Amino acid sequence: MDKLLWSIALPGFGQLLNKKYIKGIVLIFLVFLVNVQGNFNEVILLSFHGEIEKAIQYADYQWHMFYPCLYFFAMWDAFKDAGGGKKPYSFLPFVFSAYFVTVGTIYSSKLTLFSILLGPIWLPILSVIPGLVVGFLLQHIMMIKKLANQF
Repeated sequence: MDKLLWSIALPGFGQLLNKKYIKGIVLIFLVFLVNVQGNFNEVILLSFHGEIEKAIQYADYQWHMFYPCLYFFAMWDAFKDAGGGKKPYSFLPFVFSAYFVTVGTIYSSKLTLFSILLGPIWLPILSVIPGLVVGFLLQHIMMIKKLANQF
């Protein structure tokens, strides 16, 4: 579990802790590349200061859309390599979270919730919740279906 938490802090750290050095270094390099090219730090600062319109202008969405897949892959991979993910379909919450966050990123410059424009940081973060719900729900449905087919 600590490998997963380190991977949440910075994708690639979990791989380094799992002694997967090349994979960890590649993931860390990719995270820094996407961060710099997508202007992530500036967008995060502007979002935290409530300057959503400015954050939208600074965001390079081509790079931002790549980040969720990279991020959730790194978490899943660190979790799996540390001995997690033994249950069937345990990858689904990670996959659907990446998908929902990517869709949240795509619509973040236009979509409002309760007349509030959340922008390229807050909407994708909130999109993790339905991604996890759908992922866990499908994981349990698939496991029940698999068990039913065994009888």
